[in-house]
Amino acid sequence: MPELPEVETVRQGLVPVLEGRKFARVIQRRGDLRFPLPAKFAERLTGRRVEKLTRRAKYILAHLDGGEVLIMHLGMSGRFSIEGAKVGRFVHATPEPGKHDHIVFETDKGARVTFTDHRRFGMMDLFKASDEATYKYLAALGPEPLSRAFSPATLDAALAGKRTPIKAALLDQRVVAGLGNIYVCEALFRAGISPKRLASSVVGEPSRKLVPEIKAVLRAAIKAGGSTLRDYKQTSGELGYFQHNFLVYDREEEPCLKKGCSGVVRRIVQSGRSTFFCPTCQR
Repeated sequence: MPELPEVETVRQGLVPVLEGRKFARVIQRRGDLRFPLPAKFAERLTGRRVEKLTRRAKYILAHLDGGEVLIMHLGMSGRFSIEGAKVGRFVHATPEPGKHDHIVFETDKGARVTFTDHRRFGMMDLFKASDEATYKYLAALGPEPLSRAFSPATLDAALAGKRTPIKAALLDQRVVAGLGNIYVCEALFRAGISPKRLASSVVGEPSRKLVPEIKAVLRAAIKAGGSTLRDYKQTSGELGYFQHNFLVYDREEEPCLKKGCSGVVRRIVQSGRSTFFCPTCQR
């Protein structure tokens, strides 16, 4: 499933096409994705202007001039493609719709943004902008990891007394929003912290090492366009490239890349998900 860097890369790709533009036409080819789409979905969007395009955790939010917010989630295989517009160095033609092209947004500048999702684990919904703080998918989220609100002090407060492994705690969206399996593995490796360590034991000096590494790995991944392991592509159609920079993820039985470490990367399963780490230098 795309994680924060992939979602942020998609958001950045959509900004020049959607931000400040009106939805001249919205084509809805089915009534549901992961969940049923809102009543009169296409009708409520048609004619609305996208005032700004933001991200919260792994959600993309289109703030509309009518006082509603269009929230979008890529799910496991969802992706946006752009046609009929020139964006940067890319000129996008308009192909025939595919079997899994479920939603099409046509703007007043002639661009076509298509949401394709062959597994249909993606999601779209509409809610009132005034209800954002209490909206069901956003209300319980923790701080954004790239924001000033996410600091060693706030992480310490969230981890205090937690008896779960630090890997599981960081994947808890109430602790910090948007972190996923890949980048938690990478950040813990960079900080030299074992994924099996109790979350409460990371309070203090370990968290002062961990927070900057979380921010650094996310910024590096966004700069590289995210990571492509299976389905993910940028809005331009390009793949992400950060997978070529993995230090530990998906490197089972390979030598540890940390200078001076003679360890070998191991894989364990935590909460049903693969964890990659070096048992020699991660404590």
